[in-house]
Amino acid sequence: MLGLSAFSFAEFSRTSGVVTDSATSLQWQDDYSDNAGNIKNATWTAAIDYCEALTLGGHTDWKLPNKKELLSIVDYATYSLAMSSVFQNTSSAYYWSSTTNASYTSYAWVVHFDTGGTNYYSKTYTRYVRCVR
Repeated sequence: MLGLSAFSFAEFSRTSGVVTDSATSLQWQDDYSDNAGNIKNATWTAAIDYCEALTLGGHTDWKLPNKKELLSIVDYATYSLAMSSVFQNTSSAYYWSSTTNASYTSYAWVVHFDTGGTNYYSKTYTRYVRCVR
């Protein structure tokens, strides 16, 4: 299994703006009607607040995903949108994780869905948001 991501075993389904990953049992936000149909772009703190306030698919227990959770939806077999095509609201951009950089606590980890790579940025920057439950 060397070199395979969790995505290799994932089976995604989409219902009412929520994508469910059968491999991890995580449910992902894929409806941004609360933001005029645009993927939320926010600072790290605002991203956390946005997810915690989100009501979607009858659920109110949404959160900003940690780095490991966010990496679970990367598709390394694709490029310039390294995410399953079941997601309808996507951008080949950086998405916030809730994981703070241990060495630089004013920075948090992001996943870039162009390549599936990771990096960290100041929590004051704006990045895209995809909530999970």
